[in-house]
Amino acid sequence: MAADYYALLKIRRDATQDEVKRAYRRLARELHPDVNPDPETQERFKEITQAYEVLSDTDKRRMYDMGMDPFAASTAGAGAGGFGPGFNPLNDLLDQFFGAAGGGAASRGPRSRAQRGRNATIRIELELAECSFGATRELTVDTAVVCPTCSGEGTAPGTHPQTCDICGGRGEVSQVTRSFIGQVMMARVCPGCGGYGTVLVRPCPECDGDGRVRTRRTIKVRIPAGVEDGTHIQLAGEGEVGPGGGPPGDLFLEIVQRPHAIFERQGDDLHCTVTIPMVAAALGATLSVESLDGPADIDIRPGTQSGQVIPLYGQGVKHLNGNGRGDLVIHVTVETPSKLDAEQEKLLRDLAKLRGEEAPPGRFAPGSQGFFSRLRDAFNGRA
Repeated sequence: MAADYYALLKIRRDATQDEVKRAYRRLARELHPDVNPDPETQERFKEITQAYEVLSDTDKRRMYDMGMDPFAASTAGAGAGGFGPGFNPLNDLLDQFFGAAGGGAASRGPRSRAQRGRNATIRIELELAECSFGATRELTVDTAVVCPTCSGEGTAPGTHPQTCDICGGRGEVSQVTRSFIGQVMMARVCPGCGGYGTVLVRPCPECDGDGRVRTRRTIKVRIPAGVEDGTHIQLAGEGEVGPGGGPPGDLFLEIVQRPHAIFERQGDDLHCTVTIPMVAAALGATLSVESLDGPADIDIRPGTQSGQVIPLYGQGVKHLNGNGRGDLVIHVTVETPSKLDAEQEKLLRDLAKLRGEEAPPGRFAPGSQGFFSRLRDAFNGRA
């Protein structure tokens, strides 16, 4: 292979696919027959088009870098001449017989430059109260929008895409090959226009022919009540505008619920722990606790034990897409004092005496046997 495709496109051998594309588009603007009708220039245009056809295809480029002829390899693998990526000769053969009326090869037609934009996802952090009751947020989104200069057409102001001279606007070129049934006319993507049927002789200077530019915009979104960590909210049509001014994709909001200092969320129920003194648990009391709606009073019944729960119905998180709310479940922990002064100790001993719960210092009360005493007796063989 005498031609150096990398030199023709003026790129390095390790150039990315995007760099290959940009290099070809830049040269095509200068050498296209519509701009330069000179025969020598047209020949150069054919050379860079062939170079682009090879280097833009991963398999052909690998063959070329290995010193193989990518078109010869394509012929051996397909049984016909060189074809573009994804070409299937069998499909074209079937089109020949069952496609368009009149016996000619079925035309696929040019493809549209306008394509749907990509979807985008944004993570948004919310407090527990915002997840429960809903919120309104203003989001700054870095996205692609329709180019204001060309309105998505991709051409410089006052110009429009022109019909490709190579394919005549069909987006494909035909090639006659020989097969076991004789001569067959097959089609492949036009190398001049890339299958669009038109060429951008003067691309838009702002978007470089893409039909869109990147910018930042602010949108106001409403977060419904009841969302939780991991909830996805779809905003249709708020994603990126597609190439060629195509329709935008969707924007997805991924909810991240921040941890709360007091409450732990389980579904739509909230759980928290309240520690009360031993005396309050024995005598009963009224306590003020926090809730999502503000302070709320709860009654501690006399004799409340550690581990008991007190439910406040309808004080939890609102149900998503439904009516009502979950519950606020309060877990009670009874705190036993670890240090007592003399007077407090005397009062407790008096209480123990009144309740018959006192024990002489250093040994168990008569008629009772401690754990270690029973353990010692078991080793000594006594019941």
